[in-house]
Amino acid sequence: MAVTGRLGLLALLAAPVVGFLLPSWAGIGLAAAVLLLVVVLDLLLAGSVRRLQFARSGATSVRLGEECEVTLTVANPGGRPVRAWLRDAWPPSAGAEDRHRLTLPAGERRVVTTRLLPTRRGDRTAVRVTVRSTGPLGLAARQGSHDVPWTVRVLPPFHSRKHLPSRLARLQQLDGRNAVLIRGQGTEFDSLREYVIGDDVRSIDWRASARASDVMVRTWRPERDRHVVLVLDTGRVSAGRVGDAPRLDAAMDAALLLAVLAARAGDRVDLLAYDRQVHAAVQGSTDLLPALVNAMAPLEPSLVETDARGMVAEVLRRTRRRALVVLLTGLDAAPLEEGLFPVLSKLTSRHQLMIASVADPRVAEMAAGRGDAEAVYDAAAAERVLAERRQVTARLARHGVEVVDAVPEDLPPRLADRYLALKAAGRL
Repeated sequence: MAVTGRLGLLALLAAPVVGFLLPSWAGIGLAAAVLLLVVVLDLLLAGSVRRLQFARSGATSVRLGEECEVTLTVANPGGRPVRAWLRDAWPPSAGAEDRHRLTLPAGERRVVTTRLLPTRRGDRTAVRVTVRSTGPLGLAARQGSHDVPWTVRVLPPFHSRKHLPSRLARLQQLDGRNAVLIRGQGTEFDSLREYVIGDDVRSIDWRASARASDVMVRTWRPERDRHVVLVLDTGRVSAGRVGDAPRLDAAMDAALLLAVLAARAGDRVDLLAYDRQVHAAVQGSTDLLPALVNAMAPLEPSLVETDARGMVAEVLRRTRRRALVVLLTGLDAAPLEEGLFPVLSKLTSRHQLMIASVADPRVAEMAAGRGDAEAVYDAAAAERVLAERRQVTARLARHGVEVVDAVPEDLPPRLADRYLALKAAGRL
């Protein structure tokens, strides 16, 4: 009934115009002419799109896999109400629910909420806001777009934080907080106790043993305030996908777990992301985890060979005192042979080097296949890859380099365990 009444009113208003234009519309039916005029008038009565005013607020960062909300405040300073469909457009990887129905009376404002569920790391920037304002009858509409900038930074998810409590408990044991003494030599003298089988004979305190009725050994605490430098290789080797994510994402997850653990141990943690230039750097941050995830979020693999000489020079320039340098890169023989090995001695002569590499579980699966001739060929190729990785690992070990080679799920805890082992042995 409301629509019929409005249609009659518009037709009544249009009648004088129709009478004036009727001689020129001799070939058009009267009903068609009226309908055309009604559509034109409906368009003229639609609320203005150009005059709408917009402002944004809401989330500026979110972890990958989590949902966030961005609000859009729309104000209508015009004299006619706006009945519209609004699209708040974002890149597809932002996972936006971007279509909204909007009724905005004249002189008022409304708040529209867009939910985002990003599927990729990095900065996700709003594209534009498009509004389609319909007339009272819904027969015609005006449409316009507005640039309303906003950026949401999608941070690394840090899945490996589930391993943190158990590693912190082991760290407390190393620090002596749980009254568990360390066997072996550290760097800071703690106390004396009786010798038991398995103790390092270099820890025997002969003077204390001469005064006691038993052989006494020194116990040690790991030193604090060591220096840990995390180096992310963002070159070609980090672009290879393992499962649904590039190797770089798995390396980031491992680096975050190690960084938080080392910071809790009282060590200074720095980050460097490099391929042929520095893409991110964090040095001496007091709020370490937010600084790291914000620096890592926009990183993407580059399809270029990493300049190992430039990387080593950058590490040496930034790190004067002896440090544990953790290089997260690949163990492919050819890139290492041409890149890292010629400059390896420059790095190992001044720092303790550890290399962490993301292994592809599919290679191990292929190596176990024997079902048919094709599977046997695949297994042979996989065995060759595994043999090359073992040879590279052995060669690095001869240079005093610690190597951690594991699939994405196992790399973070194994890297953390190797750090704790070095800490307990006093090798940092």
